[in-house]
Amino acid sequence: MLSLKNLLFIHCSILSCVRSAAGLIRVSGYEGREVQVSCPYGEGYESYEKYLCKNDCGSDDVLIKTTEAKKNRYSIHDDKQNWVFTVTISDLRFMDAGKYWCGITRTGYDTYPAEVKLEVKQDSCCDHSTKVQRYEESSVSFSCPYESEYQNSLKYICRGNQPSTCLQHALISSDNKQKGQFTLTDDMASRKFTVTITSLTQKNSGSYLCGVHGNTGLDVFSAFELEVKDFQQTSTVMSTINVVPTFTVVEPVRSQATPIPGKEIKDAALFYSVIFIVPAVLLILTFALVIVYKYKGYKVRGAGGNMNRNKTKTAETEEVISVAHIYEIEDVAYSKQRTSKPQSSCQHHDDEQDPVYQNFITTDDIYCNQI
Repeated sequence: MLSLKNLLFIHCSILSCVRSAAGLIRVSGYEGREVQVSCPYGEGYESYEKYLCKNDCGSDDVLIKTTEAKKNRYSIHDDKQNWVFTVTISDLRFMDAGKYWCGITRTGYDTYPAEVKLEVKQDSCCDHSTKVQRYEESSVSFSCPYESEYQNSLKYICRGNQPSTCLQHALISSDNKQKGQFTLTDDMASRKFTVTITSLTQKNSGSYLCGVHGNTGLDVFSAFELEVKDFQQTSTVMSTINVVPTFTVVEPVRSQATPIPGKEIKDAALFYSVIFIVPAVLLILTFALVIVYKYKGYKVRGAGGNMNRNKTKTAETEEVISVAHIYEIEDVAYSKQRTSKPQSSCQHHDDEQDPVYQNFITTDDIYCNQI
């Protein structure tokens, strides 16, 4: 009889062989979401119990069996017609990542048709986003590259940055290439698909993800950030531009100049000299302008005073001349009057021979002679 130790050794050896022969299934999911693990099996095992276990598949590592439809965060379904059972893990956590086994219960030893490698990722995208700016009523095109293995895969675009629900909320896909203001074209030769949005409005601003649905694992995404500006800010409507997202962030190369001894000191001295010299020059120019302004003001006022004085003297002179002229005229008139009266009187007495006035001849003659 074989000892218990030998039986355990044989059992472990057989289990190791079966595991090593099992195929590897890679599954990825997003934190907080659910993931499905599909385990195929051979014909003839339809009536056998199936289960999903973790790590080394000890008695405490069995997560759920087909004899129980749901257990905690796990549920299981056996499709006997297609020879595959599927386990769904909901509310994924980072601690769920790791190695799993698809198991079938048999008499003697179990069989493990597949090994499962589960990867849990954060439900957000992406490390790099291409920023695009457009104006209202214009159009924009997002160019989304993909690998050759995804040529026949489903392509789509959605709003937001949540990959887990992107396909469910797709705005347009390669199955329906025209929908409203969205158009999708797939260029398999250049391995990129393009999504065009026409008649842009500010409501189209936001985050976008264009994705490629993978047959296994997670979908592949590239992110865009669109900003639609008010049309009134410009009179020129920008035409459609193809934007190719870059997935590699290139850091700008900074030139490293070798420091020259004493250059920093000279630069600093020059800087401070300019700071002090410029205000001093401006101050001197200001004083010079003030002095010139005042000098011109005094000169104008002096010229005005001289003109006023000259005018006053001229007026006084004219006034004196006018008075003198008046007096001169009066003197001439008076002289003429005095001269004319005695002559007339004398002439009168000479002409007249009236005896009545003869007594006055002597007096008149005396007056005439005095004159």
